[in-house]
Amino acid sequence: MKVDILNYKNEKAGTMEMPELMVATRWNPDLVHQALVTHLANKRDPWAHAKGRSEVRGGGKKPWKQKGTGRARHGSIRSPLWKGGGVTHGPSKDRDFSKKINKKMKRIAIFSVFSKKFADNNITVVDSFAKVGTKTKEWADALRKFVDLRSKTVVIFSTENRQLSLALGNIKNVDTLNPASINVYDLMKYKNVIIEQSAIAEIEQHYKI
Repeated sequence: MKVDILNYKNEKAGTMEMPELMVATRWNPDLVHQALVTHLANKRDPWAHAKGRSEVRGGGKKPWKQKGTGRARHGSIRSPLWKGGGVTHGPSKDRDFSKKINKKMKRIAIFSVFSKKFADNNITVVDSFAKVGTKTKEWADALRKFVDLRSKTVVIFSTENRQLSLALGNIKNVDTLNPASINVYDLMKYKNVIIEQSAIAEIEQHYKI
C-alpha cells in the first residue's frame, strides 16, 4: 500500500510503499487488550510493604519469664499480637505482578494498532525533521501544521535524529518514541502518530517484518 510522504512544512514530498503488516493487519481487540494488560502489569512496581515479624526491630529477649507472672506467655515483642510487632499477611514488595506474552503475539498487536491508526488517518509520515531546528517554539509551530496540539500526539524519530526529541520536552500533549521501544500502550495512549520515513525501516529491522 502506498502512502503520501510529507515534508516538515506539510507539503507532499512523494509516496512510499508501506510494509503490509503496518497497514493491513486485521484489528484484533482481544490481542491488543492482552498486550496492553501485559505491558501495564510489567511496569507495575509493588511499593506497598508491611514488615513481618522477622523484619521489625527488637524482640531479641523474652519479655518476661514463662511462668509465675500470671500473664500470658510470650516469646517476643515482634509477634503480630503486639503493638509495633510484625504484620500477618500484609502487602509485600516481593509480590510479582509480571505477565508474559510471546514475541509474535506482541508484534501482531503492535501492527494491529498501527493498521487501525492508518485506517483512521491518525498517522502521518514525514520525510525528515532535520530542518526544523532545535528550539521548542520552532517545533510547536511545525507540529501545528500536522495536528491540533490540544490532542495527544507522539513523534517517532529515527535514531539519527533522536537528539531533536529534546526540543519537544516542554510541549504539552506531545511525546516522542524510539523505533526500538514502540509498544501497544504508547500507540494507544496518543491519538496522533507522526513518524519519520527512515524510522519505518528501523521498525522493519527491529521487528523483523
